[in-house]
Amino acid sequence: MWDDFEENEEDDDESEFDPKAHRDQIYSHPLMKKGKEIVSLTHALVGSLDEARRELYGGMMLEDAMVMCAKFAGAEGVKDYILKMENATIMKVHARHLNSMTYQLAMEETHAEEHLDLLREAIEEFKSLFVEWVKGFDSTEKFDDGWGLFL
Repeated sequence: MWDDFEENEEDDDESEFDPKAHRDQIYSHPLMKKGKEIVSLTHALVGSLDEARRELYGGMMLEDAMVMCAKFAGAEGVKDYILKMENATIMKVHARHLNSMTYQLAMEETHAEEHLDLLREAIEEFKSLFVEWVKGFDSTEKFDDGWGLFL
């Protein structure tokens, strides 16, 4: 019944894939390193909020920071241009939202401006790395997912 497949036949692409090396490559990328720095800065800011503001803003801010890293890892895990662009767009939206939250906190005078500036500067550095990273996407490697975006 399964005579079409030989037991010793190996797919060259799969035999060369090393998941640990791929994970190490993702986590050593400058964009991921900057993203992890943003998570740490965000965690410190959220941790210093009073209980009411932590409940109101903390979850959103931490989500924004963590999604930026998760979507980067997701984008690096595929070759498909459409999926890369989808993940990149989500990263951008969360970075912009997190940045806008620093201005909300500034309006409420919850932190010294210098502390908020640290996160803003990290987001700006992330943005520069992000722009260079997106330039490296291969737009010929795409598979139409039926949604009509990034075609």
